[in-house]
Amino acid sequence: MAERTFDFIICGGGSAASVAAMRLVRDYGFSVLMIERGPRSTNRIMAMPAGYMKYLAKDTFLEMHRTVPQPQLGGRAPIVPVAKALGGGSAVNAMVYMRGQKEDYDGWAAELGNAPDWSYEDLLPHWTSLEHNARFNNRYHGIGGALRVAEPGYISDTTEDFLLAAQGLGHRYNPDFNGERQNGVGIMQHTYGQWGRYRRRSDAKKAFLDPLLRDKRLTIVTGARVDRIIIENGRAVGVAYDRGGDPHEARAEREVLVGAGTYNSAKLLMLSGIGPADHLGDFQIPVVADLQGVGENLMDHHEVPVIATTKGRSGYFGQDTGWPMIRNGLQYMLFNSGPVTTTGIESCLFYDPDGGDRPTIQLYCAPIVYQDRDVSKAKPTWGVTLTSCLLRPKARGTVRLRSADPAAQPLVDCNFFGDPEDLRLTLASMRHARRILETEPFLSRIKEEILPGRDVTDIAGMTRFAQETVKTNYHPSGSLKMGRDDDPMAVVNQRLQVRGVDNLRVIDCSIIPAIPSANTNAIAMAIGSKAATLIAADHGK
Repeated sequence: MAERTFDFIICGGGSAASVAAMRLVRDYGFSVLMIERGPRSTNRIMAMPAGYMKYLAKDTFLEMHRTVPQPQLGGRAPIVPVAKALGGGSAVNAMVYMRGQKEDYDGWAAELGNAPDWSYEDLLPHWTSLEHNARFNNRYHGIGGALRVAEPGYISDTTEDFLLAAQGLGHRYNPDFNGERQNGVGIMQHTYGQWGRYRRRSDAKKAFLDPLLRDKRLTIVTGARVDRIIIENGRAVGVAYDRGGDPHEARAEREVLVGAGTYNSAKLLMLSGIGPADHLGDFQIPVVADLQGVGENLMDHHEVPVIATTKGRSGYFGQDTGWPMIRNGLQYMLFNSGPVTTTGIESCLFYDPDGGDRPTIQLYCAPIVYQDRDVSKAKPTWGVTLTSCLLRPKARGTVRLRSADPAAQPLVDCNFFGDPEDLRLTLASMRHARRILETEPFLSRIKEEILPGRDVTDIAGMTRFAQETVKTNYHPSGSLKMGRDDDPMAVVNQRLQVRGVDNLRVIDCSIIPAIPSANTNAIAMAIGSKAATLIAADHGK
């Protein structure tokens, strides 16, 4: 059945979509319909800084995508989860607030022909205007926005050891990874802060959508899956969506905006007839625009661990079960302090294993023996996990349709280690992680390295371990690349407009031409803010 008409319809309710919706309504006075497939909210546990750990391996607020088997990983098919809730990744992630390097965005601008749009200086005001930082108020940070940004309320003793050991190897302490320089070791900023009495998650829903709950210009539909963009005479005019098995349609007077995430945005365009003609033909989908770049250029940060046990109690092992869990919960409820006020992943080191000034690795310190679904050999105990996350992988993957059924997940080919340079840098960083564990104060406290194990030192053995354990860092990007009009693989132009279809834009991380050197939630929000500016300008505001 047909429903009311809006100025804009946004497909998806993630970080970028939430910021765009907020600005289009609040700043420019447009009416917006947002359609999100997940629930309207998560729960009280997810609002606690440490709460997300309870749901990392569950599909409660996540959609689990198993990639196609990877020949370069011995046939492994890693799982790559994506958010399924209003607020998107910001509602379920580990809350790390990181923007990346100036060179990342200046590289985007250069690829677009050295236009000022999308340079670091162009994006910086979007970050600072959204931010309410608890520590910094300067050129790089703002205090007037709605997004709470703060350092952890609690720091583990293992984190302190990591900070000192890394400095012992010559890495400088960096108080602000989002400031003048990224390289160095330090405490990461997170998207949480003081909400009322407690330190809580500051996700895109809470920061940007909740203040507009009584604004009739914003309509949010949750538990609904957008199945197709309605295109008439080469123009996007609305969407068809399913809610609880019932079909609906909604119309947009101005534009349809796609912000369903890197996998599902590409899937939606292909289901709507926008993509490689031969691939669409395999599913008898009529071609609206033959765009070869749809589903190409897929990127994701990925990581490999080095895991060691400690001689004594350290870090967070056992703090989420039994009496320690009760004690920590009481400390949080009564005093707003203790381990519940941290995500557990408090620090990292940005550096280049080859000795360059521009970091190529983000080395996380997890104060626990981290047991991932793909690292079954690691039994949880007292210890530490150092994970080497590759910042700018060279390999590219793809997103393809599995079928023409909108309920079917897309086929994801992550292509981790598809380029030998990605593997080389990862192995080099694993060796450096070992050096950190062999440096005081770690040296006196480490009991033994359990993975890959001290006897695994040759390239073949380390490569085999990396292939067995490499996992996503949860930052898929780039499947609907932004580029110049003469780039045959560009899906959107620098104003985020889809080539070959009028009144249709993409406004999420799928437009990224080259993945930024950091966690992608902050850039998703900047993309949403930038999109709103571009859209409003094109509609006379």
